Amino acid sequence: MNITRSFNNWRKYRQTVTELGRMSNRELHDLGIDRSDIHRVAREASSR
Repeated sequence: MNITRSFNNWRKYRQTVTELGRMSNRELHDLGIDRSDIHRVAREASSR
């Protein structure tokens, strides 16, 4: 069970990083995210 949860969290993290990484700086700015914050935002999103 814990392995499955960890794997799913990792998948969410990678998906979030990928999606945010494809956005332009303007799009990220509109969301209130700086490019340097992508990994932090992805970690927070995957732990929910």
